Amino acid sequence: MNPALLERLQAVAADAQAAGHGKKGPVYVAAAAEMGVSVATLQRQLKQVVVAPARKRRADAGASALTLEEARKISAYLMESRRKLGKRLSSIEDAVEVLRSNGLIAAGRTDEETGEFIPLCAASIGRALRRYALHPDQLSRPTPKTHLRSEHPNHVWQIDPSLCVLFYLPSKAGQCLQVMDETKFYKNKPANIRRIEKERVWRYVITDHTSGVIYVHYVLGAESGKNLVEAFIAATQKRGGDDPFHGIPRMVMVDPGSANTGAVFRNLCRALGVQLQVNLPGQPWAKGQVEKGNDIVERSFESRLRFMTQPPTSLEEINSAGWQWMRWFNGQKKHSRTGQPRYAVWLRITAQQLVVAPDAQVMRELAIHAAESHKVSPQLTISYQGKTYSVRDIPDVLVGENISVTRNPWRIDAVQVLYTNEDGREVMQVLEPEARDQFGFLQSGAMLGEEYKAQPETRADKERKAIERRVMETETDQAAAEKRKAQSAPFGGRIDPMKPITDTPLPDYIPKRGTDLDLDSPLPQVEAVRLNTVQAAKRLRSRMGDRWQPEHFQWLQERYPEGLAEDELDKISELLTRRQETSLKLVGL
Repeated sequence: MNPALLERLQAVAADAQAAGHGKKGPVYVAAAAEMGVSVATLQRQLKQVVVAPARKRRADAGASALTLEEARKISAYLMESRRKLGKRLSSIEDAVEVLRSNGLIAAGRTDEETGEFIPLCAASIGRALRRYALHPDQLSRPTPKTHLRSEHPNHVWQIDPSLCVLFYLPSKAGQCLQVMDETKFYKNKPANIRRIEKERVWRYVITDHTSGVIYVHYVLGAESGKNLVEAFIAATQKRGGDDPFHGIPRMVMVDPGSANTGAVFRNLCRALGVQLQVNLPGQPWAKGQVEKGNDIVERSFESRLRFMTQPPTSLEEINSAGWQWMRWFNGQKKHSRTGQPRYAVWLRITAQQLVVAPDAQVMRELAIHAAESHKVSPQLTISYQGKTYSVRDIPDVLVGENISVTRNPWRIDAVQVLYTNEDGREVMQVLEPEARDQFGFLQSGAMLGEEYKAQPETRADKERKAIERRVMETETDQAAAEKRKAQSAPFGGRIDPMKPITDTPLPDYIPKRGTDLDLDSPLPQVEAVRLNTVQAAKRLRSRMGDRWQPEHFQWLQERYPEGLAEDELDKISELLTRRQETSLKLVGL
């Protein structure tokens, strides 16, 4: 655009602005005719040289006829349709139509002048959903994540198994690692995949969260508790001077699954005092480090296998090659977070932080032996494999309750008690066996006549005393005992145990209509029970008490040798009493 044209356009814009609202049209027509262009072309050129004034913001800008409650209903329908269908969201038009038909939303406004209801269009509803932050696109965004950190090397390990998608190892001797041909092994040929299912290679990757050290271990078959335990045990063992990574971690993070959370691995973690952290389903970012470790192993190590002139022919050869790569990678490649090689960072671990692992065979035995329950004796001890251990220092221990006990992997005689602390975490405490003297008594026992050793109060003891003080309404145990001895009423006599009964109004029941007794019908005859002489004497003695005499039994035998009816006892008792009184009067004369 030349300067002359620019000057002319600015003059036209000034004339149109001076003409005022509604009178700019003739100015544009005259200028277009003079310049030999159309009015539309003139308008486009003016937009390039003139800055249009900002439009005044509407008073109702940002407001919507769609209420927050209606927006939530529409959003809920859209989100639910996506979860159920699994492919894509239901359209806003469909969701609004369904909800309107069911009378759940109005999604519109009423014209104040005409009273006509004007429904909102889908575009307006979509904009309103975004203003309320309820649009499915907004709700589908990931939840903010928290940055995780660990305290020192071997503080936290992350473990994740992954199937090697490229390789399988034939079971025939001498055959090397095979690449899975895409033309033979894909979803439309499941029989071929099932045929090599037990020959497929699985990769277990373990990472140290602080240093980033990557440990890789290959197994055959499938993801299982046995393979997980073997990989974990192998990672804990010392392997040589060029591979310093080893020891027992304080915590292990795994994904949920039957293999990771099964009894075998849990038993091992409990016995070693390792906290097992199982992440929630659907949250792979919780252990993103080991997920990235799997990716590094696949790209940096497994990509080299196909170029080997002599591919591995056994699982041992695969692991040997993997461990060789692992030592090179951890020792040479710098971690982006620390700026140092991973082994160099791990070597900053202190002696207190490095817990040396027991022998591999001992750890395998710990994995298959679950913790045992043992009952606490009144002396606050437990018995385990013929030895006695004191549990008086275990928090909240109770007499007669069971506690979990397992063997100590580092000391033969010691055991470990597992209990839950105040934070709800399972912790472990090591116990030493109680020594006995030459007569078999525990040396920790109190010597009779010389010393007194009281056991610490258990939680039940403390609560029992506190309840007694509350019942007797006193501040001290001694005062409670005194009030109990004086037989004071519990709770100061303020509690009426019959109050729920006396305060409950009982209904007046409507009398039920009955049937009159038919007196004309013969009544059944009731016969008295027949008693022999001995039975009659026992009942008479019970009735007469001290008035019964031995000669009365002889009198019964003479008068009633065949026995008598039970209803005659009252008459006989009265007769024998009168005979005795008459005899006493005669003796007195």
